[in-house]
Amino acid sequence: MRGHESSVFSISVHASGRYAITTSSDTAQLWDLDTFQRKRKLNILQSVGIQKVFFLPLSNTILSCFKDNSIFAWECDTLSCKYQLPAPPESSSVLYKVFAVTRDGRILAAGGKSNHLHLWCLEAKQLFRIIQMPTKVRAIRHLEFLPDSFDAGSNQVLGVLSQDGIMRFVNIQTCKLLFEIGSLDEGISSSVISPHGRYIASIMENGSLNIYSVQALTQEINKPPPPLVKVIEDLPKSKLNSGGLKMKVTSGRVQRPAKSRENKIQARILKQDLTGNFENKENEASDGLNKKRLQILLKGYGEYPTKYRMFIWRSLLQLPENHTAFSSLVDKGVHVAFLNLQKKYPIKSRKLLRVLQRTLSALAHWSAIFSDTPYLPLLAFPFVKLFQNNQLICFEVVATLIINWCQHWFEYFPNPPINILSLIENVLAFHDKELLQHFIDHDITSQLYAWPLLETVFSEVLTREEWLKLFDNVFSNHPSFLLMTVVAYNTCSRAPLLNCSLRDDFEYFFHHRNNLDISVVIREVYHLMDTTPTDIHPNDKLDAFVALTKGQYPVFNQYPKFIVDYQTQERERIRNDELDFLRERQMVEDMQAEVDQQRVEDEAWYQKQELLRKAEETRREMLLQEEEKMAQQRQRLASVKRELRAKEMHLQDATRRRFLKLQQDQREMELRRLNDEIERKVHMRDQEIATTAKDLEMRHLELESQKRLYEKNLIRNQEAVAKEMREDSDTYRRKVDLEEHMFHKLIEAGQTQNQKTQKLIEENLAEAEQACLNADWRIQALHKQRCDDLQRNACYQEVAKLLRENRRKETEVLNAMVGEGARKWEEAKEKDFHLKSEKKASALSDASRKWFLEKELDDALEHAEHPYNTVSLNQRRVQWDTMEQDLMERVRNLRQRLTAQARNRCRTPHLLAT
Repeated sequence: MRGHESSVFSISVHASGRYAITTSSDTAQLWDLDTFQRKRKLNILQSVGIQKVFFLPLSNTILSCFKDNSIFAWECDTLSCKYQLPAPPESSSVLYKVFAVTRDGRILAAGGKSNHLHLWCLEAKQLFRIIQMPTKVRAIRHLEFLPDSFDAGSNQVLGVLSQDGIMRFVNIQTCKLLFEIGSLDEGISSSVISPHGRYIASIMENGSLNIYSVQALTQEINKPPPPLVKVIEDLPKSKLNSGGLKMKVTSGRVQRPAKSRENKIQARILKQDLTGNFENKENEASDGLNKKRLQILLKGYGEYPTKYRMFIWRSLLQLPENHTAFSSLVDKGVHVAFLNLQKKYPIKSRKLLRVLQRTLSALAHWSAIFSDTPYLPLLAFPFVKLFQNNQLICFEVVATLIINWCQHWFEYFPNPPINILSLIENVLAFHDKELLQHFIDHDITSQLYAWPLLETVFSEVLTREEWLKLFDNVFSNHPSFLLMTVVAYNTCSRAPLLNCSLRDDFEYFFHHRNNLDISVVIREVYHLMDTTPTDIHPNDKLDAFVALTKGQYPVFNQYPKFIVDYQTQERERIRNDELDFLRERQMVEDMQAEVDQQRVEDEAWYQKQELLRKAEETRREMLLQEEEKMAQQRQRLASVKRELRAKEMHLQDATRRRFLKLQQDQREMELRRLNDEIERKVHMRDQEIATTAKDLEMRHLELESQKRLYEKNLIRNQEAVAKEMREDSDTYRRKVDLEEHMFHKLIEAGQTQNQKTQKLIEENLAEAEQACLNADWRIQALHKQRCDDLQRNACYQEVAKLLRENRRKETEVLNAMVGEGARKWEEAKEKDFHLKSEKKASALSDASRKWFLEKELDDALEHAEHPYNTVSLNQRRVQWDTMEQDLMERVRNLRQRLTAQARNRCRTPHLLAT
């Protein structure tokens, strides 16, 4: 499974187990697990990396998450883009690193280097909630939903593993923290939850493995409300003197105080079993399967569940999984009998061929007869293809099949098992005599209608699903079930078989797939198992199921050893003779090749020598001819040279005379040209002097106009006119001197100066002077501004000092005003209190006065009615007067006490000011 250039960090398997996605940082690839071939490859830009690609549970949707926070959903079958999730809001932007999906595939949780957790609704394709974790969480390392058996896949509890090593479990609906595992001292490195949500396995940072019980962690959360009615019971006497800590004593453990279930973690150390019986947990669990219940389940549904078929087979066959014994067989290498297996059985998949070759070699090393069994590859191939990812299981399944369902097959080796075929023929004769008579009439023996089915274990005539369904029943019943299947296959196909009359038709029928319902065949097998008489039933002839022994595989010697040994010896002798013959033939061929090579080389040498001799003669003749030609050419060249020399002498004389005449003419022309040049120079000098004089006058006028223009600008822009005029005059004189000097130099050199250049130089000088003056003005202005700043700073300092003084005085005035206001408020409270006391006193006096008048009125009425009681009334009046005086005295004392309290309150003015 090649194709990744960088390391693979994620593998996601489809729910059906047929496809898988492997993800690396640069690409993601979709694989077919049946053929282990790549179906598609996801190519991306180099700047955008892949974060994770995985299957959604219970769907055919692939979710791809990239490092730029883009999330796409793809259809698994067509690989077309279904949708893309929108970008998260900028207020809570998180660079996604980890992801988790609920079991129903509706909610996607994403997190990264932040304490924000984003929850996406994949049905609505939008972000529906942002959960902010506690401030201690700075980054999220792992996310996983906690399954629940009663939530129908819509998981509500999410486990969040943060950078501090603590895994917190929160409810995504209520956003409440339910419980947490791990601590700062003992942090969690990685964690996984069991499929049913009962346990949590965590690898700690110190290397230990902790198993947590979810039921114990959620006990306080799921605890029912307390009852309304509570009963108080007496404490037993046996518990009155017991301490507060309970001690539990268990074998092999240290006594510790019993803790609550929330904090109870059982630490166990995995140790190797000294007896060597440390087996896979899956095999240990297989011992608990009941074969009778499996048979009932099989009869009800016709086959085992695809998801658990391999597990059930391993349980029914009781495979020991002897890793050491199998490794020793594999280490012996490929058996010599199967070195050229690919020539006889060409298989497209190289991996499948290697697994088949290795399995057959292990069987041959286990028992010598299997190296000579011609039909062993046909027998083992369907199991090799089924268990190609687990070669140990494949070998043990085939070995168990040979020991139990292939009993007595090798007694007539190398011939087919006549005894087993006779059993099949007897059963067929009992149940379908017409079909058997038809076979006999057309000279069709059991080696044609039964043996092809047995040696290929029905893999040629059944599809994959039908073959698996058949062997669900074969492995669940007695070994004779396979023989009955052969009879049932013939009886269920009696109609097409009775129509066949040619031997080729029969051979084709039993080597190719036919239109036959395997469920009908299986029902017929069960019928034959129940209705076949015991005297011909294969049950009595075959032993019951026997599993492979643990540790070492049993010795298989159920075959005629002398025949196998004789065949082995003969085969070894033939192989040695063949090797000797091949060696001698190779030697003869080598010698013959050397002789032929030598003869060819000799013939080539003679031919080469002959060719060289002929070439040498040809070259000699050519040399003689070339020498004759060269002599003739030399003679012609000598005559030509003499003629050329004579012509050359005549030409030289003519040329000398012509050259002398030409020199004389040139000198005369040179003299005339010099005279003309002298005259022209004199004329040009006069013209230049006149032109220069005019130019000087024009230049003088231009300078005067520019001077007046500059003077106007300087007068308008500057106040120091005299100084500027002097500087301008000096500059002008220097400039005139420079110009005169340059003019004289130009006259001496015979060149003129460009007027535009002079004008540009003059403008640059004027601009430089103007820049100097402007700089002086700016310096003066800055100096003046600095003086103004110093004066303003002094004023600010003085004003700030006055402001501080004013603030101090205002503070004093405000304090005085606050104190006066507090005093006024206290005086108002005192007067209000005095008013209330006066009101109470007047109310008391009114009450006493009213009471006095009422008593007087009563006394008057009583005196009118009983005059003889006057003395007693006078005594009562005296008593009432005494009581009234006493009441008035109490009112005065109360008034004085209230006034004193008010004065004491006024003695704390600082509290009022505050």
